[in-house]
Amino acid sequence: MSLNADLRKRIAWMTWHSREGHIPSGLSIVDILDILYGEFLNITPENTADENRDFFILSKGHGSPALWAVLEKYGFITEKDINQKNEFKGILATHPDRNKVPGVEASTGSLGNGIGMALGVALGLRTDSLSNKVFALVGDAECNEGTVWESFLLGGVLKLGNLCVIVDYNHSADPTVPMGDLVSKVTSFDWNVVEIDGHSPTEIRRALQEFNDKANGGKPLCIIANTIKGKGSRSMEANFGHWHSKVPTRDELLMIYEEIDETKQ
Repeated sequence: MSLNADLRKRIAWMTWHSREGHIPSGLSIVDILDILYGEFLNITPENTADENRDFFILSKGHGSPALWAVLEKYGFITEKDINQKNEFKGILATHPDRNKVPGVEASTGSLGNGIGMALGVALGLRTDSLSNKVFALVGDAECNEGTVWESFLLGGVLKLGNLCVIVDYNHSADPTVPMGDLVSKVTSFDWNVVEIDGHSPTEIRRALQEFNDKANGGKPLCIIANTIKGKGSRSMEANFGHWHSKVPTRDELLMIYEEIDETKQ
């Protein structure tokens, strides 16, 4: 398995530079977002307003450092935008803002809302007989929100085959309200469900390709992505609660870089 060290370091740097952010959440989802934007989403910096584009909504908005790193990699935003994160004149903040950031479809951050927005977009597209695909990424702790399960219920009843929900199952909810067997729970809402290693490029590609092959053909798809919060930094993996929203010092940033390099294969 090959971890994307450059994107991970970018997430750590922008958090240190802007003095705010959620490094572990970003490291948890960055492999998924990189492959989604790089290989599967029909969206480019040039077609963000095209009615034929696909849609991605980051429901767990605090994972935005990973989204910023990926959007920069694929040309939606610039190095200058990253450097100005959390500045008054900048377009990047703690959570995604659809009115400022190219490629962002929904302003999220209040947990539980993004999946409902994605469901509404998917329903609207089907009503208009359009074949666009809609992706939403939610966190496992976010799944404690009632709106998440209302969306799963409605998505199954409506058979929104153009909708794919990815659950970042990094077990951050385990110390409070463990989610248990998510596969069985989501399956009971009449969704197709695939469980993967959320850091394996092979398994990520397989699941997304399965959705592409079956999109608009019936049931919505839920990808349960087993991930590790803080993946790539052993100190964060061991104590993700401590690092959840912590800003590293310069010495800690250099330590994170070293840990990322050590885990790169």
